[in-house]
Amino acid sequence: MKTGIDAIAFDVAKLHLPIKTLAKARNIEPEKLEKGLGLLKMTLPDLHQDTVVFGANALTKLIQDNNINLNEIARIYVGTESGVDSSKPISSYLISLMEQKFGENTLSECDVVDFTFACIGGVDALQNCLDFVKLNPTKKAIVVTTDFAKYDLNSTGEYTQGAGAVAMLITANPRIISFENNWGVSTKGVFDFFKPYRTISKQEITGNSNNESWFENLESEIEIHKDQPVFDGQYSNQCYMDRTRDAYFSFKKLINSKDTVYQSWKSIVMHLPYAFQGRRMLSEIYALDAATPILSGDENAAEYQTKLKEISKSDDYKAFVSEKLQPAEIASSIIGNLYTGSIFMGLLSTLAHFYDSKKEIADEKFGFLAYGSGSKSKVFEGTIQPEWKSAITNINLFETLDESFEIDFETYEKLHKKEQNQSVQTPKKEWILDRIESEIPNLIGARYYKWVD
Repeated sequence: MKTGIDAIAFDVAKLHLPIKTLAKARNIEPEKLEKGLGLLKMTLPDLHQDTVVFGANALTKLIQDNNINLNEIARIYVGTESGVDSSKPISSYLISLMEQKFGENTLSECDVVDFTFACIGGVDALQNCLDFVKLNPTKKAIVVTTDFAKYDLNSTGEYTQGAGAVAMLITANPRIISFENNWGVSTKGVFDFFKPYRTISKQEITGNSNNESWFENLESEIEIHKDQPVFDGQYSNQCYMDRTRDAYFSFKKLINSKDTVYQSWKSIVMHLPYAFQGRRMLSEIYALDAATPILSGDENAAEYQTKLKEISKSDDYKAFVSEKLQPAEIASSIIGNLYTGSIFMGLLSTLAHFYDSKKEIADEKFGFLAYGSGSKSKVFEGTIQPEWKSAITNINLFETLDESFEIDFETYEKLHKKEQNQSVQTPKKEWILDRIESEIPNLIGARYYKWVD
């Protein structure tokens, strides 16, 4: 019995800032970002949008476009690192909103939970749901990945921002892709990228040293939540390479292969913090697992890095990138980083590319190299199914992305600083954040959403 993705839907922030606009404002040569990193646009949430909204929009599309009977859905698992609450999961919001739209108690027996492990949380949710369907082949599950990649103004991560969600129906005998039950894993606890609890002393805010209550805070320290991470770009890149390399060879050992595994994959889908990250990171695996290895691993550190750079600039490697990696990069270039959704948007981008190119890929194998900071990588593979084209016919990925609304730099900074006091665009046929409770004591901070026709 096969298990995998039967249907897929997405929702991406409808506002974007051209990378060229950001580059000029930050005195960065635009070509460095456009041709060096593959960045063209970055998407940004409007005032009425958050990760619950993106997840709910993607899930609503998945249900409506595929006529899903919610009574058949046994679980909705969410991958995210952009939770809106430290206790109440996004998945519980999604249940509530779907019942608002499709009927009370339609999901009352559905199991829900959020998975958090930086950008790999969605893959963890997928693996869990695949295992569930294998054990319960008459039941169905849904995986939703939803995130907002936000970085500090003027930081080195600023130009990689993005926002949106991907929703996937997981079933037996799927129409799009089935996954094998081999998962190469590499894990190590590191601080390459994280979102810590931050504090500031109450005295620094109030100027009062006697710790009087301040907005009902009795503690002498005030906790601060920030969407923006603490990160070390170069170290994170190295962790990405190390974990992915080790997971790849773990996968190779699992399937007991002596051949070059990546050559058996029609396309390779990787986590893409920026569009060209995958091609920059994969050169090591490409060299180590070649039919005749280009790197031995015995080189000293300087020689090793020099050879890696030479390999990445070689005609053979560029041809390899064009054939196996480039289709997954297309959407990333015009969306930005979706954190947990990045690898699945890469899959959708690849499928849409082959669909639009009228190329048949049924029975072809795709390789997946996932990464989450902190850090963990998983490598796995799937086989494209005969009905893949009919399953994505109405998705219109690139056509939808072309409709994104361009904003100017001033609007971007206002949205980033939360100085914008009204939505840039009037919402239509989508979920919105309606209000956050600020008066009723036992509901302070409760978030309320509604559907707008």
